[in-house]
Amino acid sequence: MGKIIIGIHGLGNKPKADLLEDWWWKSIEEGLQKYTDNKFRKPKFKLVYWANILHKSPEDENISDSDNPLFLEEKYVPEIVEHKNTEHPVRKKIIDTILSTLDNVFLNDDYSLNFSGLNDLIIENYFSDLEAYYNNKFNDKNQLIRDVLHNRLKALLIKHKRDDVLLIAHSMGSIIAYDVLTLFAKKLKIKTLITIGSPLGVPFVISKIANELHLNNRETQRPEIPFSIQKNWFNFSDLEDKVAFNYHLKDEFPVNAKGVKITDFIVSNDYTINGNHNPHKSYGYLRTPEVTSKIYGFLTEKRVPIYRQFKLFFEKFILKDIFNQYKK
Repeated sequence: MGKIIIGIHGLGNKPKADLLEDWWWKSIEEGLQKYTDNKFRKPKFKLVYWANILHKSPEDENISDSDNPLFLEEKYVPEIVEHKNTEHPVRKKIIDTILSTLDNVFLNDDYSLNFSGLNDLIIENYFSDLEAYYNNKFNDKNQLIRDVLHNRLKALLIKHKRDDVLLIAHSMGSIIAYDVLTLFAKKLKIKTLITIGSPLGVPFVISKIANELHLNNRETQRPEIPFSIQKNWFNFSDLEDKVAFNYHLKDEFPVNAKGVKITDFIVSNDYTINGNHNPHKSYGYLRTPEVTSKIYGFLTEKRVPIYRQFKLFFEKFILKDIFNQYKK
């Protein structure tokens, strides 16, 4: 029994698995070295890699021809300048105004979509990974792509079911994580979920989740926080990140029966390469001081001894049940 950080990447083709895992860890390590005082050995870290399910060949960091479809445009690069939180008061005000009416414009009372044809067209033409996921596409082995994606994350979580797990999900990876933690709640348990650059607040995605959970009344039914999450769900968004446009995930997913709630953070994603800034990139999110703080807290938090866990369980459930029976 110990602690492990598990990551799951977002949509689109990626470099090979071991390189992407290394770059994710370098990004996390960069934040830890900069924003914390303590030195500690690298914890267990694994990345759920699923790009090869939808893309035959990985992007290659050694290809220099930008016209080559496997050219890797956005490599890991360390932070170039001192990190500064960029305030966007006007942008935030505009976004908040739009968000106040967004669901009512795109979602009907039964969670069906207005302009569904337009949404499908956008997804099909610009987000092929998401289209394959939601439209029940099959791979060349006649396996449902959605199931293959789920199984990769599920298998790793089951393997580490005795460990304290911090799951970090980027972009479309947060959709996969939410679905897996919801569908397989009885088998899975994680301590903390961190979502970065998440599209879970997009009406199209909310509609899909509601449909799968058989929700049909927005006034009385809402998609819940997965019961698999034991303690925290932290969500991080850059206001310039168009994928995470709806940064108010706490408004979309109410507190679950365990009392777990979402805490939203606005951050500044500093990722820049060759003069081009990408506020959605995972490497920039992973090294922000806000994300670093939560990772550091997870790594340094002392585990509750087994006897203490049993005592807390006994007091919370067994004694409470006995007391309730006595009252009757």
